[in-house]
Amino acid sequence: MAIVLNGYDLTIEKVVRIARENEKVEIPQESIERVKECRSMLEEKIKAHEIMYGVNTGIGEFSEVVLSDEQMEDFQRYLVYNHAAGIGDPAPIEYVRGAMVGRINVLVKGNSGCRPEIPLTLASMLNKGVTPFVCQKGSVGACGDLAPMSQIALLLLGEGKAYYQGELLEGKEAMDQAGIPIPGLKARDGLAAINGSNLLTAMSAIMLYDANRWLKQAEIAAAMSLEALKANMKPYTPLLHEIRGFKGAIRCANSIQKLVKGGDLSEGRMKCKVQDAYSMRSTPQVIGAAHDAIVYARSQVEIELNGVGDNPVFFPDRKLQLTGANFQGSPVSLPMDMISAAITMVSVMSERRMNRLNNPALSVGLPAFLTKGAGMFSGLMLSQYTADMQIVEQRILCAPASIQSIPAAADQEDFVSMGMNTAIKNFQIMDNAYGILGIEFMAAAQALDFREEEYKFGAGVTKAKEVIRRHVDFLDIDRPLYPDHTNMKELVRTCEILEEVENVVGSLE
Repeated sequence: MAIVLNGYDLTIEKVVRIARENEKVEIPQESIERVKECRSMLEEKIKAHEIMYGVNTGIGEFSEVVLSDEQMEDFQRYLVYNHAAGIGDPAPIEYVRGAMVGRINVLVKGNSGCRPEIPLTLASMLNKGVTPFVCQKGSVGACGDLAPMSQIALLLLGEGKAYYQGELLEGKEAMDQAGIPIPGLKARDGLAAINGSNLLTAMSAIMLYDANRWLKQAEIAAAMSLEALKANMKPYTPLLHEIRGFKGAIRCANSIQKLVKGGDLSEGRMKCKVQDAYSMRSTPQVIGAAHDAIVYARSQVEIELNGVGDNPVFFPDRKLQLTGANFQGSPVSLPMDMISAAITMVSVMSERRMNRLNNPALSVGLPAFLTKGAGMFSGLMLSQYTADMQIVEQRILCAPASIQSIPAAADQEDFVSMGMNTAIKNFQIMDNAYGILGIEFMAAAQALDFREEEYKFGAGVTKAKEVIRRHVDFLDIDRPLYPDHTNMKELVRTCEILEEVENVVGSLE
């Protein structure tokens, strides 16, 4: 069933279903009527020669230049041309589709002044699989993602390039093959199509969806390591976290309890220390803080997905148009910079547990570096190096982009969000996070193999180990580990462990 885009209830899950899973979209008639009403008001104001930014004026530093009636339509075309100024490699198709979803959802609220043909054409492109070729780099996150959104808007002119049925084609050819009429750009249409932070917001929505699933896997990896290290499980008593009150910590403690339930450690049949190291007993506080950060970032991203990020903004019921800066990406880039730190923080704790599994002074009787032949063999010694390198890269990338503004447009645009930098580096951080967590999973499975004759593990932990062993064999004697590391990274990315574990223990939300 098609996902309805009405301007009011778009969620990150819906963005993922459309952008990644190619679900169809539908614009309800009442939304089209709102767009028509707003367009009618705009055309009245054009006839009355009312000065409106980006309609009958230039933009940026040229906003004081008034255009003639003859210039207005051509201006929209040149506006798209000169803003299609990105560089380099294309953004993944799911990012571009997500940006199109977000832009449609803005336009159908009926405050942007465009013709209904604009959101309807973008919806047809989504439904028929025409995805514009968009350079990922070029946006400063205000006035929105102008460079990438302009490459999308080129298709509305029958220009640019687009992917269709697995091929990169000239824009008009892709539209013709898909049977989509070219709407062209009339007064206001061009700026309405490009003037929002839609690509960085779509990327943030997709990243938050993936980050939530990654955090649940971080809890599974933690539970495996805790079982292997004979952890004291009292710090995971939900009551302890309820008395403090952080929702994320309560959620994490409950998840860990589900994962170890039924095992000897959870049932108190194993001797353990009175108090473990921080990396073993503060997982709820650390992963919980990341959960709480995601909840906040999600709220900001979903406000943006359903808000009018545009300039100017039209209010048909009041016959009013207001110029402002609703395209500014800071409300998204700031919380998403926080997500950079959250994912890196949890990755650091993952590596610290992996260190304890490897270190014979800390591993409660496990063989050094998780190998039976220490000296001849080095076991997982070098796996830690690989995790450490990725963490350093994450730390470098954690520098917040939201404070990195460089003025542009002759200082008319003298503060910009740099939110695209945030979005791009967050995916680089996530890419490393998959690898780091994969290495902890691999080490924890190796450690549990050494423990399995000593005691019984929880049902969730047992299932996770079973899934890992389908992809990576026990390290009996040394072998090149790069295929194992890469397989584990991909296993975390696919969420196969998560899905199978949740089938056993229930949702980890």
